[in-house]
Amino acid sequence: MSGAALAHDPAGGARAETALCAHCGGATAPGERFCCAGCAAAFATIQELGLGRYYRDVVRDTLARRPLVDPTPRTDLARHVRSVAGGGHELNLAVDGLQCGACVWLIESVLARDPCVTAARVNMTTRRLRLSWRGAAEEAPRLVGSIERLGYRLVPFDPASLEAARDRTGRELMRALAVAGFAAANVMLPAIAIWIGLFSDMGPATRALLHWVSAAIALPAIIYASRPFWRSAWGALRQGRTNMDVPISVGVTLVTAMSLVQTVQHAEHAYFDSAVALLFFLLIGRVLDHSARAHARAAAEQLIALQQSDVGVIAADGTVSRRDAATVAAGTAILVGPGERIGVDGEVVAGEGLIDSALVTGESLPVVARPGSIVFAGTLNLGAALTLRATAAGGGTLLAECVRLMEAAEARRGRFVVFADRVARRYAPVVHGAALLTFLWWWAAQGMAVADALLIGAAVLIITCPCALALAVPAVQVIGTGRLFRRGVLVKSPTALERLAAIDTVVFDKTGTLTDPALHLVSDHDSATLRLAAGLAASSRHPLARALAAAAGPAVAAAGVREVVGAGLERDTPAGPVRLGSAGFAGVADSAAMPALYLARPGAAAVRFDFAETLRPDAAATIAALRALGMEVQLLSGDHAAAVAAAAGAAGIATWRAGCTPVDKVAAIEALRAAGRRVLMVGDGLNDGPCLAAADASISPSSAAEISQNAADVVFQGASLAPVAAVIATARHMRRLTWQNIALSLAYNVVMVPVAMAGLVTPWLAALAMSSSSLLVIANSFRLHRLRDAVP
Repeated sequence: MSGAALAHDPAGGARAETALCAHCGGATAPGERFCCAGCAAAFATIQELGLGRYYRDVVRDTLARRPLVDPTPRTDLARHVRSVAGGGHELNLAVDGLQCGACVWLIESVLARDPCVTAARVNMTTRRLRLSWRGAAEEAPRLVGSIERLGYRLVPFDPASLEAARDRTGRELMRALAVAGFAAANVMLPAIAIWIGLFSDMGPATRALLHWVSAAIALPAIIYASRPFWRSAWGALRQGRTNMDVPISVGVTLVTAMSLVQTVQHAEHAYFDSAVALLFFLLIGRVLDHSARAHARAAAEQLIALQQSDVGVIAADGTVSRRDAATVAAGTAILVGPGERIGVDGEVVAGEGLIDSALVTGESLPVVARPGSIVFAGTLNLGAALTLRATAAGGGTLLAECVRLMEAAEARRGRFVVFADRVARRYAPVVHGAALLTFLWWWAAQGMAVADALLIGAAVLIITCPCALALAVPAVQVIGTGRLFRRGVLVKSPTALERLAAIDTVVFDKTGTLTDPALHLVSDHDSATLRLAAGLAASSRHPLARALAAAAGPAVAAAGVREVVGAGLERDTPAGPVRLGSAGFAGVADSAAMPALYLARPGAAAVRFDFAETLRPDAAATIAALRALGMEVQLLSGDHAAAVAAAAGAAGIATWRAGCTPVDKVAAIEALRAAGRRVLMVGDGLNDGPCLAAADASISPSSAAEISQNAADVVFQGASLAPVAAVIATARHMRRLTWQNIALSLAYNVVMVPVAMAGLVTPWLAALAMSSSSLLVIANSFRLHRLRDAVP
């Protein structure tokens, strides 16, 4: 459909001749086939995948031949549209009717061709469509209508209603399974009598009666139990496309119709028992698949559900009212009761208690929250009531960012997903072509009766459904990312886990990565001296002052403290000034080999407070675990040689370099890559951003600078370093399970398709085999839960 074509004029309804792009149908320059380089590249990709005819017939013709404005008003969408920076809008929708990766591709392809759409991502796991566009919010009904005309149903995304809808689907499948199972058991009674009669003197009238009894039992059950398959297949066919339920529905219909015709003609054979057994085994697979998918979605949906909470807002007069957490402004006072889930990020201003932060940070033990402590949305208050000052709410919380990162990691496609999707999308013509050729071979070439040849063709239709292949990659991906999240690991990049599985060298930064981000007081002092120094330090935000105040415990800030920029803190007393700061500011010679503060008092010798970095608690165990995984471990730091040597020795790292600038770190990583190494960089500082981007894969702690978190593929929460080893071990296991799933799926088709085409499989056996292959892939993916932690 390139060259001149008729286009609709929205202003007056008239049609004018114009040149249209061969890919998107937009206007092109005279003599040009494509409107832009992107369309040319996309068109070439579609042709390479063999999807040109499918794309033209389904995607382009659907939009070109039908009005783009949906006639059904959707005024309820307006309140769910959210404005974003840059004058755009965003809408989150739940998609009903998703069956496989081809559905995801179709929806994203249709939306991508709309010029105002900036992003459209479908998450197969949560059935969530995140749609962003430029222009007015009133564009939402038009965009939603373009997808609903493909046969899908879109509603505003709400975890509670989505869970209710999924429960209804589960109950419907269970009822259909119960009906099919009851009918399969009862239809066997006349079927067994007919089989026995084939070897005895059963008369035609008796056999015909038993066939009608079988039909009376089977037909109502088939009509009821096959509704989930027929509904899905009809929705696809009505829009000129296919899905996995089309060949299943065709197979069930063929076997049932053929049996009814045989019964009316008083023929010797009917296959009602096979039709009911076929549905029974198909529904067993569908129910188990539904349950397994729900289990795999648990982590992501738990996060989404936690966002939909309300909080107790403290008014100026002290009264407390409940409000939606998303509407709370920064600075609002929030009351969190005992046992209540915290709904906003904030700082504790009153109260003290234990916080269960396992969901957000991965910490297994509760942490103490007291005035000044930072708490996050999604954590649980295990102690007394707390009063918070909100710092972020709604989409600005750490919990919301976790949701965005998990959805991005699941929705985007890596190498394995692309491979599985390419194979799965081509199944429709292959399946129907193989079934037709099988029928023609047995009927025309071998002279088999039409009924028997159709039975073999129906078996081929059913057995060739690529359900297992469609589940091969997503099942592992969802279970793996969920497992990592429960350990405090957020996977940001869609290909990160694939790249991490190939890593053989791990390079650590020292300060804030291998060591604790905060300095610690390491010198001993009497309590009076420590309290005096802490009273001064409480008035400063300097890292050493904050470390000193933390070491002293709760302290009252001294009055009249002045901060001398670049020197320290000073307070006048009747005896003279009291100073806390650098050696020069305190009037002593600088002889400290480590970070230090000096306290100078009238009539007393200056007191030195020494501070030092401490390794993360499990640093040495993590390095040992990485070596056990076959990793070479190195340390690159900008610190002086003595500090780097001490940290490397304590952690058990033999290869280290000190005094490295950001350029030196990038050069070292590039040298390793040039030598054929696959490098993982673990860093947190502002100067680590370039080397994080230069490495094959990168990880940052949650305490890292924003630029480092943006550059990193993976971010881990908490004080433990164990997630670094856990990510690599999980990525390797996921790669192994993914290849196993793909091999199992392909082996199933290689073995079973020829067997079915040879006429050795009945339709109900084909259904059992097809369901078993899907369940085998899902069961193999759940083996990921048995993986032991790399660091005990």
